Amino acid sequence: MNFGESIQSGFSNYVNFSDRADRSEYWYWVLFTAMCTLVAYIVDFAIGLPVTRTLFELATVLPGLAVAVRRLHDTDRSGWWIFLFLIPLIGAIVLIIWFSSPGTDGPNRFG
Repeated sequence: MNFGESIQSGFSNYVNFSDRADRSEYWYWVLFTAMCTLVAYIVDFAIGLPVTRTLFELATVLPGLAVAVRRLHDTDRSGWWIFLFLIPLIGAIVLIIWFSSPGTDGPNRFG
């Protein structure tokens, strides 16, 4: 999946928490949100109000969670594991390792 397809998939599966997302879809989504957030920070700095960043984050919070849950599904893990991010440092490290690992070959319990 290329960059454009990943962004399109992220927005078209806005609240789809039931399928699978491969590594490229997840990491291209992360790259897209990081780049857009940086641009939004620059725009907000120029106008002096945090409007652009806030609107962008509101527009991408649900698709970001959805693609993360679908990525966990691709590694044959429940989406509830996303709550590991609540554990400082350790949870983030574990999730990054899982998000970076290859998905299961063929069908698994999530599709």
